[in-house]
Order: sequence, then C-alpha cells, then structure tokens
Amino acid sequence: MIDRKSITVFDCSIIELPKIKNRAGNITPVHNNIEIPFAVERIFYLYDIPGGESRGAHAHKACHQFLISASGAFEVLLDDGKTKRLVQLNRPYIGLYIPPGIWASEINFSSGAICLVLASHKYNEEDYIRNYDEFLNYGKLQSSPVSGCTIF
Repeated sequence: MIDRKSITVFDCSIIELPKIKNRAGNITPVHNNIEIPFAVERIFYLYDIPGGESRGAHAHKACHQFLISASGAFEVLLDDGKTKRLVQLNRPYIGLYIPPGIWASEINFSSGAICLVLASHKYNEEDYIRNYDEFLNYGKLQSSPVSGCTIF
C-alpha cells in the first residue's frame, strides 16, 4: 500500500511512448518496467461510451494504472484530495500514469473513443475506493478544499 498523504496529482505523469513510423501505419510497443513504470498484470479497455459521458470516479489502494486514448479523445480529472488536475488524452502514443492513492475520473469522451488501461494488479474489488468521502479519509488524510486546478 502507498502512503496516501505523500501522493499528489503531480505524481501522475504524461509519458510519450515510442512511435515506429511506417508508410503502411504506425506501431507503438509497450514493455513492462520500460515505457511504463510497472509490470502489467491486467489490460482492459472502455468503448461504446456515448459522447460527453464519464467513467471511472474511483481510486486504488495498491494498483497502478496507465491510460491511453487508443482512439478518439477524453479527459482525466485527477484528484489527490487537495488539488485537482485535468489531463487530455487524444493520441495513441501518449499515456497517463496514475499511481495508487489518486481519485481519477475519465470524462468528456468523444464519440467512438477507446480508453486502453494497463493495470499493475488483477481485478480485486477490495483495492477500489468508490466513495469520495472514504477516499478523503483514506490514510487519515484530512480533507480540505481544493486549492486549484491545473489544466493541460
């Protein structure tokens, strides 16, 4: 488990993945512990989300995640309980690393968008924090008003 008090939205990082160009189409390889900072145990993707809709809205206690817009675009609203940060994903070779202890919501999906998620752990419902008030209290973090929002 991660010390929730020490994790902030600025521990989330945008990572540009390698892009191998070819006139017949591009390819982006992803290797455990090389392009992303953890070993992948689970891969899933979100699709058929109506334009403008949202997903996510939870945090993880131990699971690291890496989100990629495989197609289309969406935004990720990151929240550490004190600060919020908005990140837009709209290229298949750009990903967002989210460590455990961050509340994340995927919002404003474009029509036809696909969100590819690489996760460090297999699915375990016990790892999820789905109630925002519980998230604020997780790790004895004292909740406080949001101090600002950085938009990228």
